Amino acid sequence: MIADLHNHTKLCNHAEGEINEYIEKAIECNIKYFGFAEHAPMNFDPKYRISFEQMQSYEQSILEVKELYKEKIEILLGYEVDYLRGYMDERVLNAKVDYLIGSVHFINEWGFDNPEFIKDYENQDIDEIWQKYFDAIEEMAKSKLFDIVGHLDLIKIFKFMPKGNIAYIAKNALKAIKDADMSVEINVAGLRKPIAQTYPSYDLLKEVKKLNISITFASDAHKPEQVGLFSDETMKMVKELGFSQCVIYRNRKKEFINL
Repeated sequence: MIADLHNHTKLCNHAEGEINEYIEKAIECNIKYFGFAEHAPMNFDPKYRISFEQMQSYEQSILEVKELYKEKIEILLGYEVDYLRGYMDERVLNAKVDYLIGSVHFINEWGFDNPEFIKDYENQDIDEIWQKYFDAIEEMAKSKLFDIVGHLDLIKIFKFMPKGNIAYIAKNALKAIKDADMSVEINVAGLRKPIAQTYPSYDLLKEVKKLNISITFASDAHKPEQVGLFSDETMKMVKELGFSQCVIYRNRKKEFINL
């Protein structure tokens, strides 16, 4: 991967390793543009994110390593922001960063990707769950608050798959992403999860390509050793689908990079 824009630090309380260890691993993997996108603070689910009081120190830490490593790699600064109505905060939305990733981890405050709450899938219609998830993605895109869509089909994490056609379920969300000029990250974390697929899947990436939606890449690393995993497989898939460019962001502006 030439670019890897979605990675975490131990500040989020569920990652490990030092910031420089992530960067050294990225350099080893020949990544040219490496981004940190910490779980942004909000007054909900504080266990799995930084606090508002930590924002300044997080941003300063990334800017310091950006300068330190500037001769070897370009470091980019972002946040992964949960799209959850009533909880998003202007301090995050207006932060001076390179990009904001918009992610959906909650359906009506249910943390569907958290193993602690996996039993909540029982006694629910899985097609309805998928539709609610993609409705939230659509709403997130229409807000035009974010640059990148985080792990587009995260709802598949535990292999609870719908009976209906996924491309149809995601159709309106994809249109909204296109209309908002957002990018879709190819997030390899799904290959480490029960579903054992990238987010989004090969089939959904076909739809992304049809709509000419731009892509970027994400290890979504929570440990330094996860940086750059599955790069070869991911690049092979992307080229098979006909993508020739990816994007990075500087100061919230999209820039195209040849693969």
